[in-house]
Amino acid sequence: MTATQEKPAASPKKKGDDKTKEEKINEIIADGGTTVKMEVDYSATCDEKLPVAESLAEAGKLNEAIEMLMSLEKQTRTGADTHSSGRVLVLIVKLCAKAGDWNQLNEKIMELTKKRSQLKQAVAKMVAECCTFLDLTPDKPTLLKLIDTLRTVTAGKIYVENERARLTHRLSQIKEADGDMVEAAKIMQELQVETYGSMERKEKVELILEQMRLCLATEDYIRTQIISKKISTKFFEDSAHDELRLKFYNYMIRLGLHEQDYLGICKNYRAVFESKTIQEDQEKKMTAMKNVVIFIILSKYDNEQSDLIHRINKEKIMQDLPRYKSMLERFITSELINQSAFCQQFEKELRDGVEGSQPTGTFSRDEAGETRWKDLLTRIVEHNIRIMAKYYTRISLKRMAELLALPETQAEDSLSEMVVSGAVSAKTDRLEGIIDFSQQQDPLENLNEWSSNTNKLMDLVMKTTHLINKEEMVNKHLVSGPQND
Repeated sequence: MTATQEKPAASPKKKGDDKTKEEKINEIIADGGTTVKMEVDYSATCDEKLPVAESLAEAGKLNEAIEMLMSLEKQTRTGADTHSSGRVLVLIVKLCAKAGDWNQLNEKIMELTKKRSQLKQAVAKMVAECCTFLDLTPDKPTLLKLIDTLRTVTAGKIYVENERARLTHRLSQIKEADGDMVEAAKIMQELQVETYGSMERKEKVELILEQMRLCLATEDYIRTQIISKKISTKFFEDSAHDELRLKFYNYMIRLGLHEQDYLGICKNYRAVFESKTIQEDQEKKMTAMKNVVIFIILSKYDNEQSDLIHRINKEKIMQDLPRYKSMLERFITSELINQSAFCQQFEKELRDGVEGSQPTGTFSRDEAGETRWKDLLTRIVEHNIRIMAKYYTRISLKRMAELLALPETQAEDSLSEMVVSGAVSAKTDRLEGIIDFSQQQDPLENLNEWSSNTNKLMDLVMKTTHLINKEEMVNKHLVSGPQND
């Protein structure tokens, strides 16, 4: 006889099961991971004593009021009455701030947070209330002291991480206003807001963008690049966040200009162009598309650049920018670009602007603008060399230099750089002055081609042998037929 076990009845669905996973995590973090059960309810006692303490403070007896509240705080804390304890802590700091006793306020904040078995929710309420006193401080030293006290008591506490982040941001703004940009950036870098579970996503992005701005201001470009990866661009798909979207991509453009990542800048300008705010402003819309065209041309040629330049050329707005469309088509068409004619036609519009077309500032008359203009002329040379490699198998160095409108040494240097980068395949016979653009096959490819040709040859031999045998059999049959008759 075998024993049978009854299945336990299914437990009823809890009330909080309909919450999302993120909401549950945020709730746990906000509570510090534990929930304290109340042992004694001191609500009635608080309702009775708190007004008395307020009356004493208004009568100028702040110390007596604080002493009464400290005694009540101990009762609510030991009785695990979170709500009443929070009320008491908030009133203590309120009375200190109202009386203007900022030194005692700082002391009480430190003292109350260090109490044994202090309730996390009560501390969170007190810290949140103290943050409202920052604008009430009489002078800057008092403000800095209060911020320092609050940052000290919130360090390492998950349940007040949002308040600590806002306090740190406020301190950073004060340092920046004093002109100490390096210290302001250092303070902001302490925050790891991307790990904060209880903070709203928008506020996280705002603080990360502030970190990027300060890093750019201190020319810490490597850290800016690292911080930028903490923001998912999917966040900007909502048109409600257009302001943050434009701020983020403008920072990325500044970073790209320093790194001379022209393709990345082009993509960022496309993202700016596609934002709702820019689409509604015709002038900004045109300027953004002009920058897209300029930086795709400045980008070095590769498969991604080639694909993007063709997609940009098909944009409907290009019909409203005929000169920029004409310039773009020069780099798409498989024809040589005359450098002097190109400069004569487009340089004034690109660098100084013409009537009806303002310059973008990319090719301004400063050092950075001159560098980008030289890069544009280099792209023209590279385009022409690619076209030569497409139409010529062999060409003299002298003739190539004539087509490029460059000295022979400079033409040879440009070709060498493209060969090293893998943009073209070429060999130079310097004694004869001949450039060979013929493709050099890999030995394995040669072997595969030979094997394929050998197989084709054997197939032809087998087919020919079969046809010969067939003809012999037919002929033999025809000859033996009359003899039999």
